[in-house]
Amino acid sequence: MEFQYGIEHEIAFLNKHNQFADFSNTEFSTLTRIIEALPLYESDYPQLRIGDAGIKLKRWYIEGYERFTDAGEVSGCAPKGIEIRTTIHKSIEGAIKELTESYQHLRERAKVYGLTPIAVSFNPIRKHFTPVPPLSDFELQRRLGSPEKQTADIPMMTYGPDLSISVVGMSSEQMIDIAKKFTYYSPWLVPFSFSSPFFQNQLWEGLSVRTWHRTGARPAVMVFLPKNARQINSTPSLTQVARVKAEEGRIEFKAFDSCADFSLYASFFTLLKGLLLDNTLDKRATTPNSQQHKQVSIQGFNDPKTCDEAREILNAAQNALTQTADKERLEPLFSILNKRTIIQAERMRQAYKKTNNLISAL
Repeated sequence: MEFQYGIEHEIAFLNKHNQFADFSNTEFSTLTRIIEALPLYESDYPQLRIGDAGIKLKRWYIEGYERFTDAGEVSGCAPKGIEIRTTIHKSIEGAIKELTESYQHLRERAKVYGLTPIAVSFNPIRKHFTPVPPLSDFELQRRLGSPEKQTADIPMMTYGPDLSISVVGMSSEQMIDIAKKFTYYSPWLVPFSFSSPFFQNQLWEGLSVRTWHRTGARPAVMVFLPKNARQINSTPSLTQVARVKAEEGRIEFKAFDSCADFSLYASFFTLLKGLLLDNTLDKRATTPNSQQHKQVSIQGFNDPKTCDEAREILNAAQNALTQTADKERLEPLFSILNKRTIIQAERMRQAYKKTNNLISAL
């Protein structure tokens, strides 16, 4: 099989006043200046989608809530942060290398404007995002276009990676089956990444506010199919028509929290690859189990049942993989599982308890 990999990684920032930078205190123009200072790679196209608004022009772009006039023209964008996306790679190492290099470029340029990137997966200060001014009639009508447009306020509060994996020549039916498989087993994959233990400026009861609020209302997995392929009608969506040719066949896992250590993304890619190759795990789901995700978001691997489920999945992935390098990339996940709680969210909780300072913990 010929695999392909790509990453989209959302970055949150602290500003020069040591505040969490978001739509309430950060101008779109500030982030624009950062993007303008970053390079444009002509060879990236046409595999990277630019989009109608032209905001997604480079490997870096401003992630936010786009606003429209009654005539349907883009009139503004409430910024959330900056997203990094990689080009398509034939190796996991290639995708991680490009992400790391792009992150270093972004960090250097952001520093000039007093912004420091951090790894957190839910806005630790705000409770929710409310568009200002209120949505116009055109915007309200536009929201009805898809289940994801109806819940577009949720991702304004969340940060995380989209890990894309595809196999050249795989049929649409096979891709949908793999997407359903990833969706079913998602609750026992995501605890490896948890990094959002803060809510409304204080310590939350669990490990992933992001998972609690997002997964179920939003997809855990999205598969991009050719225009002539049969789409699945579901809420949230499981399938979407590919917007550019390069998206066709992409299976995008969207439920992980952000990781400060990018090498974990290599482990997650390998886990997804192993699950794709595995033929022993036979459960499937079209939409993510919201209640199951809520349960794991509180306890993570402190719950023995979650540990058992995750270990079964890891073992199945490991058994399906044949390359030594792949098996080695799974070792950090076995280590996390054996230690139960040594994940980023636990370290953040411990830091907060020592200082009672949320910004310091971030």
